[in-house]
Amino acid sequence: QVQLVESGGGLVQPGGSLRLSCAASGRSFSINRMGWYRQAPGKQRELVGTITSGGSTNYADSVKGRFTISRDLAKNTVYLQMNSLKPEDTAVYYCNLLASGKFYWGQGTQVTVSS
Repeated sequence: QVQLVESGGGLVQPGGSLRLSCAASGRSFSINRMGWYRQAPGKQRELVGTITSGGSTNYADSVKGRFTISRDLAKNTVYLQMNSLKPEDTAVYYCNLLASGKFYWGQGTQVTVSS
């Protein structure tokens, strides 16, 4: 069993920045890919971006150039640096892990962009 613990959400003004973290723990597992999804009120969960164990990244068009995903394999942790935040980025952000052929989800962390 793998557990994901997220941190770093909060309230930020438009144009501001936040950094989310997600740490994976549990019995031995092999990370294939980590990433972030988000779900705004009344909308479906959508991909924000992913990063493979080899470091390849993929981003949704809506966040390209503003968000950056990175990972620390030694700590089994993935980060989401969010810059130039917009009100439409407001959502619950979920960490996602693909490890040993299984998908795992974090509990979600709220990000609110508002003046």
